[in-house]
Amino acid sequence: QVQLVESGGGLVQPGGSLRLSCAASGRTFNTYPMGWFRQAPGKEREFVAAINWSGGTTYYADSVKGRSTISRDNAKNTVYLQMNSLNPEDTAVYYCTARQTPIISTNLYEYNYWGQGTQVTVSS
Repeated sequence: QVQLVESGGGLVQPGGSLRLSCAASGRTFNTYPMGWFRQAPGKEREFVAAINWSGGTTYYADSVKGRSTISRDNAKNTVYLQMNSLNPEDTAVYYCTARQTPIISTNLYEYNYWGQGTQVTVSS
């Protein structure tokens, strides 16, 4: 079993940056691909970024590519999402997720464990 706890969300002005963190419990964290998804009010949950077990492979949604970076520190059981040049369309609850199957994925239905989410609000 894996428990995920996100942190780092908050209110930020357009053009600003945030770094989200996801702390994971469980000794097998470093074998799991990890992902970030987000859900805005009235919208479906959507893929943001994913990273494989080693950190050597990453995927990004087109909407965040070039201004976001996903990374992980397996020694600390933590995955990060650095987001820059934020705009109001980035406002959402951001969820950290882990997949038992050791293959990176962009499909939310292929992930097994989810955190409670952290709110990101981009507004002036």
